[in-house]
Amino acid sequence: MTWGLATSSPRSEDVRIMISKSTEYALRAVICLARSDERQNVGQIAELTRVPSRYLAKLLQRLVHAGLVESTRGRSGGFKLVGEPGSLTILEIVNAVDPVQRISCCPLDLPEHKDCLCALHQRMDDAMASVENAFRQSTLAEILDVPGPQRPLGAPFRDRATEIGRASCRERV
Repeated sequence: MTWGLATSSPRSEDVRIMISKSTEYALRAVICLARSDERQNVGQIAELTRVPSRYLAKLLQRLVHAGLVESTRGRSGGFKLVGEPGSLTILEIVNAVDPVQRISCCPLDLPEHKDCLCALHQRMDDAMASVENAFRQSTLAEILDVPGPQRPLGAPFRDRATEIGRASCRERV
């Protein structure tokens, strides 16, 4: 399952980028961990990120397996980010959960497209290459440094100004 995330800039119309729900959830969880100096348990992360806890537990294990997050069992256990947010790219998180799917051969298995992609599939692959490159060039620290509303990125609302900011974002959508 994929979700379309709309992005816009003054010079372009909306562009839809497809990422899986698992990827979205993993990104939220890692951002939540990056904001905390303490280990967080699945329940805490699930509450802050609004991700179902059972599903989140499986995603966190993928992140542990990829070496991005560490897990400690026991009463004072939980999950913690392994490295510094400035050294962790969004692509590393994405690849740990659901890598960007590039088109390397004709998805229709057409013999005339054996040696090169048709114009449509080449354009689609070029778009995915751009997404992959953008994720490669973006660090977790850059995401954390963006001002404005941070929900559902793992930060509780702290004051009325944040709530007002959230409301104004809804009005713009």
